[in-house]
Amino acid sequence: KRGLIKSALKPSSREVARARRDSLAEADDLYWASLSSAADGAGAESLNALQTSQAHRRYEAAKRRAMAKGFIYTPNADLLEYPDITELVSRIKTLPEKTLPQKREAEAVLGIVPKPSVSLSAAFEIYCKQIAVSELIGKSEAQKKSWRKVKLRAVNNFITIVGDLPMDGITREHAREFYNWWAGRLIPQDNKKALTTNSANRDLGNIRKLYRQYWEFEGDEMRENPFRNLSFAKHKLKDIPHFEDDWIRSRFLSPAIFKGLNGEAILLVYAMIETGCRPSELSSLSQDTIILDHEVPHILIRPTSDRQLKSKSSIREIPLVGVSLAAMNKAPNGFPHYRDKGNLLSGSLMNAFRVRGLFPTENHRIYSFRHSFEKRMLEAGVDYGLRCLL
Repeated sequence: KRGLIKSALKPSSREVARARRDSLAEADDLYWASLSSAADGAGAESLNALQTSQAHRRYEAAKRRAMAKGFIYTPNADLLEYPDITELVSRIKTLPEKTLPQKREAEAVLGIVPKPSVSLSAAFEIYCKQIAVSELIGKSEAQKKSWRKVKLRAVNNFITIVGDLPMDGITREHAREFYNWWAGRLIPQDNKKALTTNSANRDLGNIRKLYRQYWEFEGDEMRENPFRNLSFAKHKLKDIPHFEDDWIRSRFLSPAIFKGLNGEAILLVYAMIETGCRPSELSSLSQDTIILDHEVPHILIRPTSDRQLKSKSSIREIPLVGVSLAAMNKAPNGFPHYRDKGNLLSGSLMNAFRVRGLFPTENHRIYSFRHSFEKRMLEAGVDYGLRCLL
């Protein structure tokens, strides 16, 4: 019974007419959706989330309605600041002269609908999906998850302490509140071990970067960052000690010490001993990067199309000798169980080493193999440049 909605599009061609028609139809859909949400009530959503959703739909509808009229949606304040009023006049002329224009049409053409605020959590999703795309190119799925996990931790911590504030509502006071919360966690209390400043600075740095890049993405490069200059003095991490050679020979080369451990994990331990490689580097080796039929058997540490290395200097070739050569001869195709699962490997080995008493002190780690490898090169008088390369 409602019939058709008729609206003059004043196009220059059929293609333009179709585009404007589609924009108007989409704007109407968004408008009716916002009314429907309001009629249904908050339901499972919070009232704040519902209002935010309606504001977004109204703003998107206004942008499409302006496009259908042949204009880019421009905030009213910006239109009034133009030195030439021609643009404003041309927009007013598209509105009906004899009858009052529809409110929705006038708001769209004259840029009256305010741009809705974006919450910190929503800004984080925009950051991950649109802004930081270049950072994720070349990362494996596991690396992407790790990248997101670290940054999400900062966002979740801020939301827990301060709230899921709109991006344009975060002030210096909020930033200081977050800083002070971290300051409290750096001081030992009730026999609880204090966290290091590295964790605090990582959180502050990640949320500072998110704030800056979000507003740069929105075209507001000059917006002052409330998290500016908020950081703690760097806390020197404890040096990871090396394994003594006698310890490696007497403990790790004992045939029964790894009984019950995954076979690939055992081979990876031996592969680490005389290559000094990171667990994640070895676990991601493939048949193409394990060269056993060469005069000098070796492995190639290289980035791939779907996995990055820690740094450019990580690209290298490592000769295989001793127990590492024996281990790689048993795994010519790599380690499929742990491929791109460096964290799983490190976690499994940490547990296995602790249970078996393979750490001489509580400060030793899996990385102690790397330090042992470096120390042996130093004692052998290996050239500094070659030591750095290996």
